[in-house]
Formats: sequence, C-alpha cells, structure tokens
Amino acid sequence: MTSDSTLARRALAVVGGAAATALVLSGCASGGDATDALDGLSIGTTDVITSLDPAGSYDNGSFAVQNQVFGFLTNAPYGSPDVEPDLAESADFTSPTEYTVTLKDGLTFANGNALTSSDVKFSFDRQLAIADPNGPSSLLGNLASTDAPDDTTVVFTLKSADQTWPQVLSSPAGPIVDEDVFSATGLTDADDIVKGNAFSGQYTITDYSQNETIAYAANDAYDGVLGAPKTDSVTATYYTEETDLKLAVQNGDVDVANRSLSPTDLADLAKDDALTVHNGPGGEIRYLVFNFNTMPYGATQPDADPAKALAVRQSVADTVDRAALAKDVYNDTYTPLYSVVPDGLTGATKPLEGLYGDGQGGPDVDKAAAALSAAGVSTPVSIDLQYSPDHYGASSDEEYALIKSQLEASGLFTVNLQSTLWDTYSTERREDAYPVYQLGWFPDFSDADNYLTPFFSADNFVGNHYDSPTVQGLLTQEIGEQDASAREATIGQIQDAVAADLPTLPLLQGTQVVVSQSDVKGVDDTLDASFKFRYGALSR
Repeated sequence: MTSDSTLARRALAVVGGAAATALVLSGCASGGDATDALDGLSIGTTDVITSLDPAGSYDNGSFAVQNQVFGFLTNAPYGSPDVEPDLAESADFTSPTEYTVTLKDGLTFANGNALTSSDVKFSFDRQLAIADPNGPSSLLGNLASTDAPDDTTVVFTLKSADQTWPQVLSSPAGPIVDEDVFSATGLTDADDIVKGNAFSGQYTITDYSQNETIAYAANDAYDGVLGAPKTDSVTATYYTEETDLKLAVQNGDVDVANRSLSPTDLADLAKDDALTVHNGPGGEIRYLVFNFNTMPYGATQPDADPAKALAVRQSVADTVDRAALAKDVYNDTYTPLYSVVPDGLTGATKPLEGLYGDGQGGPDVDKAAAALSAAGVSTPVSIDLQYSPDHYGASSDEEYALIKSQLEASGLFTVNLQSTLWDTYSTERREDAYPVYQLGWFPDFSDADNYLTPFFSADNFVGNHYDSPTVQGLLTQEIGEQDASAREATIGQIQDAVAADLPTLPLLQGTQVVVSQSDVKGVDDTLDASFKFRYGALSR
C-alpha cells in the first residue's frame, strides 16, 4: 500500500522542544484519561495517520492504528502470513464466485452494541459508497454484492473467481465498523469514533490526538484469532524526525520504536546493551516508475518511439547497482530486489537478475550502451528523476543521489534530480509531472497478487500508462486459478512479462526492523510475514 494509492481491482513519552512544535495536530478526540496508559507499554513511530476511519485511509500509518482497534472477518495469527477466521466462526468459498462467512455468536463492539452480519454488510457497502480517493475501496473492485441473510451469515458475491478474497478481507478494506456510529455516506470524524467506542479489535482508544499521541486500552469484547492482548494499556507517540525517535528509545522514553529509524541510527542502537534490535521478514519494496507518456521517447513526446523508450528503460536496468544501494545507503537493512514480487512469497522469481546487467545481479555499462546503440538512441540521454524526501525516510536523499551518480558515471545519462514533498508529490505524479520517479510499496496482504494487480492492471494505481493485454489476461488467470501449482506458474509468467516491458524497475526489498528495550517481550512474535505489527503481542 502507499498513502496515495488508488488501486484498480483491489487493487507515551511527551515530545518536547522543537519536535513538539513541529507536530501538526490534525484532530483531537478523548474518551478517557491518557495518563492511565503510561503504566503500560509505550510505542514510538514516525508514521503518519491519514484517517482513523478505514474508509478514508490507505497508508501504513493509518492501518497500523486500525489493526489494533478494529476486528476483521479473517486475519493472520501471530507467526503466519495465512489468514484464518477472526471475528468469523468459519469462512469458505461456497462457489468460485461466492464466499460465505458465519460469524461467532454473541459478538459485540466495545460500546456494547451487537456486532452482526448487518454491521459487516454496512462496513463493505460504505467502503464502496464513499470511495474516498485516499481510501482502500479499490481493493473491493471485484465485489459485486454483500448480503446478510441472517444475523450471523454474510455472503460475498464476486464478479469473477478470486483466490485472494480471504486475504482481501484482512486488508485495509476489511475492518468491521459499527453501523450505529459510522456514517454510511461520508467519513466519520475521529472524535465521533472514539466517543462512540466503536471498536471490535484487541484494543480500544481512550485518548486520541492525531499524529501526536494515542492511548489504547484492552478490549474485553474482542473474541478473535489473536486472543486477549498481553498488555492492558499502550500509548503511541508520533515523532516527526527519525533522530527524535532514536533519542526517545535510547533514553528509555519509549519501550518500542517501530517505523522508522535510519540505517545509521539502527547500527548505533545495536551497540546499546539496554536495547534489542529485532528483524523480521519484510514485504516493503522500493522501485522506480517509468511514465510511458513523458519519459524519454514516451508516447506524448515529440520524438516518441516505443523501441527507443524501451532501450532507455533497459539501459537504466543494466546500469543501476542495487547491491551498492543496499550497502552504502541502507547498511544492508534492504536487500537487492530482482522481481516485482519480493523474495519469500509463493511464486516469487528473479527474472531481472539474469535479464539485465551482468546476468548475476550486478551492473554492466557496456550492455547498457549496446542496448541504446542498437535502438539508435544518442547519448547521453537526459532523464528527469523525481523523489520524495519526506515520505520514504530520510535516506531517500542519499539513495537517489547515488542512483544519479551511478547513471551519470556510465556516461550514458545526464540526470536532472528533483525532490518534492509528499503532499504535492502524491498529486503531481498522477498528473504526468514526473517522467521517472520514486515509489515504495507496503503490502495489503501477503500474496504475490498484491504486487501484481495493483501495478499492472489496466487502471493501475501507478498511473504510468502501461497497458499490456497479455499481462492483464495472465492477471485474470492467476486470480481465479484454484490449483496452487498452476497459479504459481502463472505468477511466474507475469513476472517474466513485466521484467521484459519494465514499466517499473524494482530496486530494493526491506526487512521489518523494530528496536525495543531489552526487557520487552513478544516483538519477534508479531514481526511475521503478515506484515502487521500488533501491540497485543507485546509485554514485559
């Protein structure tokens, strides 16, 4: 997911001084006394919350909060990427396009309201009705209807067969909300959500100051696959700077620092005997996007030439040194990525490793020069390269300076490197303002399709005008394929096809890294391939 995603089919320590004045208070809601939470665990983060309402956000910072307080029909238990019934008693395909869920008896929200199939239908209907541009409704693009024939039965009718649907129910589109508290037609304010105590997950929120502090308390009404939280109260503090987060965990002001610390800070904190640096499987990827209209020789350029445009993309792929990016910028907290699907997921291959560069993952300038020459491209090629310095971590400056250096050192390119703050960047990139630009992705769920359909369907969220009927046909095939081995083979074909076309250039795959005080337990239990960091696993 990315905080400006518009997918196609699915597609407390008190912050003081300068850090406090830099925080922007977007909203404030209070349902209790935040000081009570200080007796429990404290979490620090630099993530940003867009909205507490699940219909109004599609970003990691917002989903991290929603995961703590909203229940899902299906969810991944600790230590697993595969979903199981959560609020559901059972959940199964009753036909290739019909998925039937039976809820547990006696479910309630934290406010005492009954949680029934009517709330479930309401939750999914409102996602589609609101269709907020910052929300995840596009993940429900394959949903034809949601029916509630009785209080504990929900029937999802899909437009086409979709083997990822159980995972979609655990995604940002899946939180179950209280129809007596949430609006059916518009986003509900955080103030109303907190006052309404409209929570069905492991925790409730007792005090909420958006992007400043959140106080959580255990929700006794939760009856799901994750079980009761191991700590009754948690407080999350939001920092604007990675250096402030580092100091907070180093000084013991927070118990757990989760997203994000710079590679240099992590290396420094690893030397502190009072702290533990935890690493878990990571689904986060970083990549370049080529706009097929505005890149050199793109479709809307005066010298438009598809063969020359492809040669430019190929030569960039031949020239970039991923290993150097991983080591020199990220101290190997990221690893080189040679496919659009990250290593470790079922069906992942590494087609770019053999296709480009030296055939073993390294760069090859001679091969890049040959690709340009064969297509009749004069060198050096001028490339406008854009990145966001505030959205993907402070190391983006260093990362893109190194990419510029690598490309220009080949003698084949001149790079005009520009940066734009995310608020503007997220809009302008969809308006064809950037010929080649940075994006990152954090998965909605741990299935290879989540790295395929959102990127390469006809109306993909990337918006770079890549439109391959062959790839779209393969996407439809893999999504509906019930045979696991056949589906895996099709996923491999898709990776081969997009590696040849290069609409995006995968660069790096991240790991999940969390720093905690050494007496904190349970961090490793929730650093799993579900990519969901659940506070309920933590204790001391």
